Amino acid sequence: MMRSVIRSVPFRGIYNTNSATISSSKSLGGLVPVAEAHKLGNPFKNMLASIKRNTRLMSTAAVEASSAPVEIFRKDYLAPANFVTEVSMDFDIEEGKTVVKSDLVVRKNADSKNDKGDLLLDGDSSSVTLLSARLDGGEPLVEGVDYELGDQSMVIFEKALPKSDTFTLSTEVSIVPEDNTQLSGFYKSGPMYCSQCEAEGFRRITYYPDRPDNMATFKSVKITADKAKYPVLLSNGNLVKPTEDVGGGKHSATWSDPFPKPSYLFAIVVGDLGSISDSFTTSSGRKVHLEIFSEKENVDKLDYAMESLKNSMKWDEDKFGLEYDLDIYNVVAVNDFNMGAMENKGLNVFNTAYVLADQKTASDGDYERVEGVIGHEYFHNWTGNRVTCRDWFQLTLKEGLTVFRDQEFSGDLGSKDVTRIENVRGLRGRQFAEDSGPMSHPIRPESYIAMDNFYTATVYSKGAEVIRMYQTLLTPKGFRKGMDLYFERHDGSAVTCDDFRAAMADANDVNLDQFEKWYLQNGTPTLSYSSSFDASTSTFTITLSQSSPTNPSNEPFHIPVSFGIIDSSSGEELLPTEVLELKEESATFTFKLSNVAGKPVPSILRGFSAPVKLINENVDEATSQLQTLAAYDTDGFNRWEAGQKIFSTAIFAELAEKCDSTILDAVFATFQQSLSSDKLGDDSIRAYNLMLPTEGSLAEDLETIEPVKLREARGTIKKLVAKEFKPQFQSLYEKLTDEMKGVPFAVDSMSIGKRRLRNVCLDFITTTVNRSDEDEVLANAKVAHSHYHAANTMTDKLAAMSILSSVYGCAEAEALRDEVLAHFFEEAAGDALVVNKWFSVQASSTKPDVLDDVKRLMEHPEFNIKNPNRCRALVSVFTANSAAFHAEDGSGYDFITNVINTLDPLNPQVASRMCGSLIQHKRYDAGRGKMMVEKLKLIKEFDGLSPDSFEVVSRGLK
Repeated sequence: MMRSVIRSVPFRGIYNTNSATISSSKSLGGLVPVAEAHKLGNPFKNMLASIKRNTRLMSTAAVEASSAPVEIFRKDYLAPANFVTEVSMDFDIEEGKTVVKSDLVVRKNADSKNDKGDLLLDGDSSSVTLLSARLDGGEPLVEGVDYELGDQSMVIFEKALPKSDTFTLSTEVSIVPEDNTQLSGFYKSGPMYCSQCEAEGFRRITYYPDRPDNMATFKSVKITADKAKYPVLLSNGNLVKPTEDVGGGKHSATWSDPFPKPSYLFAIVVGDLGSISDSFTTSSGRKVHLEIFSEKENVDKLDYAMESLKNSMKWDEDKFGLEYDLDIYNVVAVNDFNMGAMENKGLNVFNTAYVLADQKTASDGDYERVEGVIGHEYFHNWTGNRVTCRDWFQLTLKEGLTVFRDQEFSGDLGSKDVTRIENVRGLRGRQFAEDSGPMSHPIRPESYIAMDNFYTATVYSKGAEVIRMYQTLLTPKGFRKGMDLYFERHDGSAVTCDDFRAAMADANDVNLDQFEKWYLQNGTPTLSYSSSFDASTSTFTITLSQSSPTNPSNEPFHIPVSFGIIDSSSGEELLPTEVLELKEESATFTFKLSNVAGKPVPSILRGFSAPVKLINENVDEATSQLQTLAAYDTDGFNRWEAGQKIFSTAIFAELAEKCDSTILDAVFATFQQSLSSDKLGDDSIRAYNLMLPTEGSLAEDLETIEPVKLREARGTIKKLVAKEFKPQFQSLYEKLTDEMKGVPFAVDSMSIGKRRLRNVCLDFITTTVNRSDEDEVLANAKVAHSHYHAANTMTDKLAAMSILSSVYGCAEAEALRDEVLAHFFEEAAGDALVVNKWFSVQASSTKPDVLDDVKRLMEHPEFNIKNPNRCRALVSVFTANSAAFHAEDGSGYDFITNVINTLDPLNPQVASRMCGSLIQHKRYDAGRGKMMVEKLKLIKEFDGLSPDSFEVVSRGLK
């Protein structure tokens, strides 16, 4: 499963709305027309009042009587006393009520260490109403005699169970998917019903052992619904009984999945949908029917997703020898969806943001995300479905591994260096911050209250880095051997991270015991290095040291350090890449070099070979070494990284009011090199080399974050660069504009690179050096305005609108801004994903009154707090707009507290993510930190606070 907040490009990035993505471009903004806002009234306030009245103002007695959140620990894992091995289900869907009948074949577990042999079934009483239960077709079971119901469970007493080792439990329940605002379980979204069962949603459909180690064959799933309203009936596996009329205006279809799966992979979709279809012939010659469904008006935006799906299937066969195993592969795009996508066996359910794409509505980043997420969910067929995780603590076993696989897929189809840069930007933008805060946890957590809170950047992105380290240590060939053994041993099983590590070790005959520290210890390690060169013996010496500042009790990790050496004079590579293995706190390595013309400069951590922070202890030589690497490094990632460190040094110096000409000379030299070097053949690489570090990545290197001052310091350096190189940026912009004229639209690395580089140039060209100069403000706004109206792609329109939306202080320029925002909204014509962009652009504006804009936008008729995409597009993007959200008066904290109060009863998963915006209070200055703590305490006292939000807030207050 892909979390929409985790996937971005640069989370590819993650994710759409993450701090790395937002702060990497010029901030975005704008206004809802005042007249329109006045007509709307204030439904947000009305909704807030309603929610407070109906769900928050519980009596003290009611609160005390409710169940306290329970913390679950990995060490307490026990296999169940009974396994369900086969399932038959019957869904009868009526408006306002769905009846679900289930026949569960149960096998007693002779190896269970449970003291009781009771049959424990999970079931959420707030969603599921039990109508009847029978054993082996006998009389209905009696509550209090044969079983008991709890808020989250049904326990059938051992004494009531048949004596045989295998028996059948038949249940009938009713649910109301129309009332399911949590979007977990079975719910209605627009013209369709759909399901989302990971992690614990199946218990909101029926009573069942809703845990990943119970893998059962779903032999039969029959779906019955109104034929006219819901002509499409889908579930997992293969269609074994096509749709047929059953009378009363209804029809039914029956599906069967021959492969055992846990309940979290169950899926059902019922609706009036359009689709496109195609086929794929596997390496063994089987023909697989492919079909992608969406709302009918969006069918013309499905072609790229289909192309990406076929590319994914071919890549997995070529790279890992993994072939698809069913006759049908269906994908459904859903507008109301908490996640990014879900890998349900044979029936993937996707957030529309990761399926729909065309030239008019999707940016290059959207296309890259569609390709990556389509691949991610397909790759889960083996790494997650055929082999799944024993318990939820092992989540990174499937998610970290599959994120690594989708990153490799994207790199192979595009540019490996660009993909790596984007992945690391996402990692640093979210995961490094997570690792230094109260939600820090190992990639395999030791405990949780609400499992939904641990679909995190750590589990996904850092988990992928841990998988990448296996490949770095073992080589791609050795990694493939380990994967082959993993599937040979565990196909059809629910296993652990230790099982994966054992397969890697055994296949390559290596000891990976110490490597387990990456699963056991949290925090981001720091890797320090110092080097020297003895010219008399041509000996280069480098010493590597590791520490864990955020968790000093950590024992040494097993860190692979990809390493090379560059000559400072000739620019030649003196030592090609080697992998050094650091297992102790410190280790020294020596190398004999030849043909040394200048100073040997170490290129450390090539390709970002480990998720660590890197420190050069040769302080006096650090800048000159970075300039050598920025100019000559043969590793594309490290060349980009060197420039980023030079720019960061200048920004931090400006923050400390110590930025001098020497520092600026290094910045200018690096920019000049990036603008003119013929070694940067990829326009995307050149574009990234010309971008300043994001505010999010800069904040990770600060002891105390002062968001407003940080934005100002970064802005000052950007203005200096823009002024120094304006003619070069202008010339390159015009050159690229001429090259792109008349060229048909394409989504390939060359076309994307040209657009990316041209828009970086636009950003610098329109950077206002003196904001009080209205002529300069207006001139820059006119350039962006012209760029917008000349654009024939969403990428170019967003680049211009992002610049214009932050315009203020000049009436003529503001008029251009408002005209573009109005034009964009009108042209969107209600397209949900395009309107989301319109909201996001305004929420990330650098205008001083951006919070007022956000509040007005919450009154807009297109805003719906119940829709996760829309809520994230506005509210989450604003919380990532650091300088605005962390305003000194605390207004941003007041705002998000009110939103959480409204949202938590509706959708705890989304609300708990928003609680995360307040938990890093220790990283900020005392005034801001105090206000954040006050808001966390207030949220914790909300009556009926969900376990999801309770867990995040409680950790934040520790």
